Amino acid sequence: MNQTSSQYRAIFFDLDGTLLSMDTSTFMRSYFALLTRFVASHGLDEQRFTAALFAGIEAMSNHAGRRSNAAVFWDTFFGQIDESREVWIPLFESFYANEFDTLGKDVVANPFAVQAIEILQKKGYPLVLTTMPMFPLTAVEKRLGWAGINPSVFQRITHFENSTSVKPHLGYFLENLQASGLVSATVNSGEVLLVGNNTEEDLACLQTNIDAYLITDLLLNPNDFDIEQVKHGSFEDFLAWVSALPPCENPATDFNTGLVGLAAHFAALGKSEVAQILAEQGIPDIDSAAVGGPTMSMGGLAGGDLSGIGS
Repeated sequence: MNQTSSQYRAIFFDLDGTLLSMDTSTFMRSYFALLTRFVASHGLDEQRFTAALFAGIEAMSNHAGRRSNAAVFWDTFFGQIDESREVWIPLFESFYANEFDTLGKDVVANPFAVQAIEILQKKGYPLVLTTMPMFPLTAVEKRLGWAGINPSVFQRITHFENSTSVKPHLGYFLENLQASGLVSATVNSGEVLLVGNNTEEDLACLQTNIDAYLITDLLLNPNDFDIEQVKHGSFEDFLAWVSALPPCENPATDFNTGLVGLAAHFAALGKSEVAQILAEQGIPDIDSAAVGGPTMSMGGLAGGDLSGIGS
């Protein structure tokens, strides 16, 4: 909060409830229903598929730091299903190419979000889409289209193939700093701003010295966080705030769109330096940064708590 806005070298954006104005739980229920019907239409067992799908989602939620989320998902999924990769992977690809877009047919783009992105681009701020990386890139790009935003405006988009962790694990934010060429941002607070709507998943970034702006239009505050501690407002408020920002003085330039992983961040910054940063945040060791934090459980999925999957 004490850093001047002109210091930002990159801006990270959440998608669901932030750039994309839709209720995440409603979307996820519709997504699961559509995907299950699609699977059944190909003569495959719905119940076995659903169990394997949820097991894969839970595995992505609970792992961190080494393998990609996609590798973890597929290994778990195929551990519970009979058919081979040669059957399922083309089927998923067909679903995302031909069926998935129907879920966004009634979505109305938020004009304030579209304008804010345009203004930040003109002012030279590099943009990174830090959405929950549990979908393939194709699905994320289609959802950006529903929001009226061209995926090409982002220097990096997180998805399940280029990420080794998920929100709110600190490893997720650390690996995106590394992928943005901003290892120093872990030490020099105020170099990166994250814009999101979830006080638990998005504001975990504060523990890695990323600044935050909380969008309150579709606010999710599961941990009763005092939002007065951070910048916050509606997307209309954020647009006014963005309009007043000076041009980016020192934009980040070294972006990696692929898999980076937490290990690369530690190697670049130095283990002792990272340990010191984490100790200041009350985190005892690096491994805790990789695996700490709340996770999505099968119980949460079964009980209808789907909000954490698409954020």
